[in-house]
Order: sequence, then C-alpha cells, then structure tokens
Amino acid sequence: MSRLFRHVILSAVLCGASAASADEIPPAERKSGYEQMGREIRAMQDDDSANPAMLWVLDGEALWSLKAGAAGKSCADCHGDAQASMKGVAARYPAYSPALARPVDLEQRINMCRTDQQQATPLPAESKELLVLSAFLARQSRGVPVEITDDRLRPFVERGGELFTRRQGQINLSCAQCHDDRWGQRLAGSLIPQGHANGYPLYRLEWQTLGSLQRRLRNCLTGMRAELYPAGAPEYVDLQLYLKSRARGLAIEAPAVRP
Repeated sequence: MSRLFRHVILSAVLCGASAASADEIPPAERKSGYEQMGREIRAMQDDDSANPAMLWVLDGEALWSLKAGAAGKSCADCHGDAQASMKGVAARYPAYSPALARPVDLEQRINMCRTDQQQATPLPAESKELLVLSAFLARQSRGVPVEITDDRLRPFVERGGELFTRRQGQINLSCAQCHDDRWGQRLAGSLIPQGHANGYPLYRLEWQTLGSLQRRLRNCLTGMRAELYPAGAPEYVDLQLYLKSRARGLAIEAPAVRP
C-alpha cells in the first residue's frame, strides 16, 4: 500500500464525510503531477540520462526488434521504425477494439499483437517484458497532447467516470473526493495530485521500479479498503479511459518519475 493511502485510513473521517464530490476540474486548472513535484524529481524526469525508467525503455527498444512466436516476427517487422509509426499512439489509448467491441489499453494491445500476429504467448500483466514494451512505445509519444476522440468510446468513458466518483471500500471513499475535491492539499504530509494519467508507465520512487497505471489503480483501491478487480478487468480499462479523457490536452510524459 502506498504511503499516501496508509494515511487515508487515518483521515477517513475527513475524506469520507463530504456529502458530495466537486465537479470535474476545469480544463484551465488541470495540472500534471509533474508541476507539483519537487525540483529534484522534475530534474530526474527531464534528464534521460538520470531518469531510471529509461533503462526499461532501452530494453523495450531491443525487444521491439526481437522475433518471437511461431510466426517468427518482430514488432518492427509490421510497424517499422517506432519513432515514426508509434508517435501519438500512447496519447489516444485506451482505444476501441472492433474485435472485442470495447476499449483495450496499450498493454492489452501489445498482447493482442503477440497472439494474433506473432502467434506468441501473451505476456503476464506487470511482467518486465510487457512493461518495457509499453514504456518504449509510450516514450515515442512524449510531448504529444492526450486526446480521446473516438465516439465509440463515449459509453466507456462514462462508465469510468461513474467508477471515479463512486464511493467504495470500507472507508466509503471515492477517487474524486481526493483528486477532484482536495488536490493540492496535504494528507498527513503527502501532497494530493490531480491524478492524471499522462505519465504511465512511470517510475515511482516508492516502488523503486517501473509500474503501469493498473498497478497504481490497484494501490488506490487497496488504500480505500475496496475489493480489487481481476488483472485486466474491463473496470480498470474504463477507469483508465476516463482518466485519459480527464487529462485531455496534457502532454504525454512517459516514462515519468513520481515520488
């Protein structure tokens, strides 16, 4: 459980007592978590030679060109130079999958390519191989603004918004009560961010490793004493999609660094 959400338990009366959540943060007031970090962490993220997540990006670059599966194909065999073909992709994921008639996140899209195109075994959730590939792909979109425009995603964005504002868990807390209502305030000494999803996968100093947005969502649910969804569940993807929609206009920072 993260340090922030261990303190949520102690502050449940304050966070759980609100009668209603505030409205969504106005676009002009949306800020990346980067803007709330200290100078040292910002410098670490800004300098690729100091950003620890770049080790995963370099491994992902190698894996991009590695042939795999019964088809004996690499990602590069289909997509070529990732710097050109993958630019902007992370800014619009989760994206709608016609085959599944619902959105998939970037990690799920990678596994669909593995099974359909490479005829290879899917990579386990939060595995090193899946994280390095997603970090490498997300790196190609750094600086591109988040933009979710596919009309087919609208009902899933709405479902994600419902999850974001729904009180749940033993302390009866919603995501919005912290990240919409109390962003910029401190909870037991920890600064509460707006909770935008423009930096994932990211290196969290608390984790001492790279992690996906789904890992962060599971941490939050654990801190709320709420029931976890199975890995890769549609609820996680819908919530990711809402968070991406909520972060529209913010630049992709992946792989970001956070406390």
